[in-house]
Amino acid sequence: MSAFWWLLTAVAAGAGLAVQSRINGELGARLEHGMLAALISFGVGLALLGVLLAVWPGARAGVARLVRVIRDGSMPWWYATTGLLGAFLVATQGVVVGTTGVALYTVGVVAGQTASGLAVDRAGFGGLAKKPITPQRVLGALLALAAVGIALAGAGELQGAWLIVLPFVAGLLQSVQQAFGGLVQRHARSAIAQTVSNFLVGTVALALFVGVQALAGMSAQPLPVEPWLYVGGVLGILFIALMSVAVHHLGVLTMGLGVICGQVVTSLLLDLLVPAGHPVTVWSVVGALLTIAAVAVSAIRRPRVSPRA
Repeated sequence: MSAFWWLLTAVAAGAGLAVQSRINGELGARLEHGMLAALISFGVGLALLGVLLAVWPGARAGVARLVRVIRDGSMPWWYATTGLLGAFLVATQGVVVGTTGVALYTVGVVAGQTASGLAVDRAGFGGLAKKPITPQRVLGALLALAAVGIALAGAGELQGAWLIVLPFVAGLLQSVQQAFGGLVQRHARSAIAQTVSNFLVGTVALALFVGVQALAGMSAQPLPVEPWLYVGGVLGILFIALMSVAVHHLGVLTMGLGVICGQVVTSLLLDLLVPAGHPVTVWSVVGALLTIAAVAVSAIRRPRVSPRA
């Protein structure tokens, strides 16, 4: 598959991430317990993966290969703990979005992704090939930051604005998660095995945290009855699986910019189509178009100049 189609895959994954943020944020607000919302999201995803493992021998073989490379030392065991970073991202959705809204939340995540994408690519984290920091790639990252600032400025979500620190940190860590997740996928030769690892580690971590909160006396509201509030984990499965494969074809920065494009455009559509969303303005549309330009600037490769005979 060409780089163009992998880039579209990253854009679609970003759209799913924006929808997941809205869903988990709403669930956290209904429960009045953001961490429990994150645990439910991860738990649903892990249960679905369990069913998939039961009916798909290829998925079980991938998990077996992952266990084998950890046991024989071919891959450091802590590479498989990146589910902690995914759990932190989903936890910030449940805690932050209900207060700030999905728009301001997206600003924080995107800023973190963009800031760390260049560094992760340059360092070659997770065994990925090092990619040079070229003026073209720096310009793409700067355009992405400018785009989200234009598209989401003036949302008026100032209450609890300090919470933006949490999604910013989650965005910083997401680039690292994608890089090491790609290495896990390569060792296991299975995107499903990498996804199972993420959801298993994340679910255990969140369950322990929620358990401590319960012992401390923290309670939640009754579970809502709307089925759509529980599909965040399904979107998480698709996101992690797609990104663990796409990162090898695009690099962390270009893939991250594709995800940003999907996040920003979808957040605008949510604000337009969902009654609780923020009104879409001309500046919102300009910002979305600038985001697409940022993806193009970063992804388009310069043609090689053949030496003259």
